[in-house]
Amino acid sequence: MTGRRNGRPVALTIAGSDSGGGAGIQADLRTFAAHGVHGLCAITAVTAQNTRAVTAIEPVRPRIVQAQLDAVFGDFDVRAVKIGMLATPAIVRAVAGALAKRPRLPVVLDPVLVATTGGRLSTTDLAPVLRRHLLNGVDLVTPNVPEAESLLGRRLRSADDLPEAALALLGFGARAVLLKGGHLKGRRVRDLLALADGTLRWFAHARIDAQGHGTGCTLSAAIAANLALGEAMEEAVRRAIGYVHRAMAGGYEPGKGKLRVLDHGVKTR
Repeated sequence: MTGRRNGRPVALTIAGSDSGGGAGIQADLRTFAAHGVHGLCAITAVTAQNTRAVTAIEPVRPRIVQAQLDAVFGDFDVRAVKIGMLATPAIVRAVAGALAKRPRLPVVLDPVLVATTGGRLSTTDLAPVLRRHLLNGVDLVTPNVPEAESLLGRRLRSADDLPEAALALLGFGARAVLLKGGHLKGRRVRDLLALADGTLRWFAHARIDAQGHGTGCTLSAAIAANLALGEAMEEAVRRAIGYVHRAMAGGYEPGKGKLRVLDHGVKTR
């Protein structure tokens, strides 16, 4: 079986379920579908959340996460993987072990630690276990500023801090880093892509005056989808950033909170 049987490549998301439908597995699968990619999933946690808060988290047992991974890898020719919420150190280790058996498979890691509403998405501080078990095996890690601060153990105060921080994150072993600058002040959002050879590439776009829900999930899923479609890393990132910006601009507020859910049906090119 090939990854393009019936004309569709296959990508896998390993992440938590968002009962509010705006982030996590739900956002990832919609993003894959928008790009013409068949989406697989391995669910790591069930969350009770909406546009106002995360009220409960129930991690999936690691052996069930492992069983999901065995099932999809045993049947599909997976072309790319996106990793989101992992919830517990045991799940991190299970996922890392499964991916270590497939070293040529492109992997995008979104180091999800806290929800947009402020709720923690893990049972403990996962930064140390991510550094130890996952960062050295992924093709791209996509932290926002707070996530980068957790991974590095220091503050980032302005866009001037991003180049050195991105290079420091590369030191943990990832082949590339996309450091997202949306949490920094400024009329334009600047994201920085750092490649393993030291190349730095800035992406800038106008800031949208709204608080988006699922932007990080969607961005990393879109990058994984583009990699599954055969794009090189820099082009996959460029197209994904444009897609998320359009999806955010066309977003809507389905709940009583102020979070804007992305319109995943916008054009991907």
